[in-house]
Amino acid sequence: MPRVKRGTKRRAARRKVLKAASGQFLTRSKLHRAAQEAVEKSLRYAYRGRRQRKRDFRSLWITRISAACKQADLSYSKFIGGLKAAGVHLNRKVLAQMAITDEPAFRSLVEKAKAALARAG
Repeated sequence: MPRVKRGTKRRAARRKVLKAASGQFLTRSKLHRAAQEAVEKSLRYAYRGRRQRKRDFRSLWITRISAACKQADLSYSKFIGGLKAAGVHLNRKVLAQMAITDEPAFRSLVEKAKAALARAG
């Protein structure tokens, strides 16, 4: 069995880890083992955060829509139910943007939702 010396590959791998941990505190940016653990944990946080961001934005959009609906004397759930009954298919991101930037259009959607709720119930 030939002898394997991995000087350059090992050095490159360690350099890559230390570069990724460059912003960490104390030994986490200087010692390979501590840096490796810090980088692995930060990658786990990043993975989780990419999924969490989607939930956070949806929650923000719902809050914005709800606030705009309250000004029109309608609850968020009744507004969404009315839109579904009226056959309006807009996602919450678009509805939240309309509530902020285009208030007359949002008001017309609220009126459509109210009319659909009156017909249904």
